[in-house]
Amino acid sequence: MTTQRTVYVNGSFVAESEAGFSIFDSALMFGDVIFETTRAFNGQPFRLREHIERLYVGLRTLEIDCGLTPDGMEAATLETIERNRPCFPDGTDFQIVHNVSRGPLGFYESIFEGGAKPTVTINCWPLTWHLAALADSYVSGVHAVVPAQRSVPSRLIDPKIKNRSRIFYQMANIQAQKVDPEAWAVLVDEDGFLTEGTGSNFFIIKDGGLLTPEPRNILRGVTRQAVLELAQRLELPCQEKNLEPYDVMTADEAFFTSTPFTIMPATRFNGHDVGAGEPGPVTLRLMSAWNQMVEVDMVAQARAYADIAQKAG
Repeated sequence: MTTQRTVYVNGSFVAESEAGFSIFDSALMFGDVIFETTRAFNGQPFRLREHIERLYVGLRTLEIDCGLTPDGMEAATLETIERNRPCFPDGTDFQIVHNVSRGPLGFYESIFEGGAKPTVTINCWPLTWHLAALADSYVSGVHAVVPAQRSVPSRLIDPKIKNRSRIFYQMANIQAQKVDPEAWAVLVDEDGFLTEGTGSNFFIIKDGGLLTPEPRNILRGVTRQAVLELAQRLELPCQEKNLEPYDVMTADEAFFTSTPFTIMPATRFNGHDVGAGEPGPVTLRLMSAWNQMVEVDMVAQARAYADIAQKAG
C-alpha cells in the first residue's frame, strides 16, 4: 500500500502535500467557489453523477466556465479515485471533494503565464477519522441546538448553490457549542422556520411519518433526496413543509442527513429529549434500509474506524 495520495489540479495530478492555489484566487478573496463532497460505499462512489450535476448548476449560476464538461469532470474524478485506491487500506471508504473557483482575480492576471484561469481541484480522503468520531453518536444520538445565528435567506444567497461562502455556518456552530460542546446546530430562517444543519439536512418523525423543511431555504441534499426515496419505498409518509422548533419538541424522533455520515439520530433538542431520548424505531428502520441499499453497515463501519483511530493515536 502506498501512502502518497494525489490530487487533481487543473488537468494535472500532483502529490497531496504539494497541492495548492494562488493567494490571489477568488476562492480566497470572496469564497467564490462551488464545491461538492461525495462518498464511497464499498469503494464505489455513491450518486457521483448527481453531485456533479449539482456542481454544474452552481457553476452556471456563478458563470464559471471551468473548461470541463460534466462528462469530463466525471472522467477526471474516476481517474483521481483509481490513482488513490492503492493509498487506502482494504475496506476503507473515502470521500471525494470537488472545488471549482473562478481562479485568480483579473487584476493579478499579469503574474500568471497564459492568464488567470479557473481553479479545479479533486481530492480523495479516507473517511476513517470523520466517522470514527461519530461511532458512539449513532447509538446515543446527538443534541440539536438552535443557535442565535440564522440561515441566509434564498432571496439574498441561494442555499441550493453549494458554495464555500458559509461563515454563518461557522458562527452557528460556535454558538451552539457554547450551549453544549457536542451540540449540532440546526438553523432557522428569518421567519423562525427550521432550515438545515451546518452541512446537513434535518428530519423529524411524527406519528410514523417523516417531516422535513421545504426546499426553499435549504441545500437540497443528495442524501436528503435518497432518504426521501427510501421512505417512499418503505411506504413511510413524508412531507416537505414549514417546521418550527415547537414541532421538534413534540416530535417522536429526529435525525440529520449528510453525505459522510448518511443518517444521524438527534435524541435531544435545545436541552430536551426528543421522544424517548434515544434513536427511535423509524430512524433505525431507515438506517437499516440504507445499510441494505449500500451494502455497508454504517454503524459497524464507524466503530471499526474508531478502533483504527484509537490504535493509531
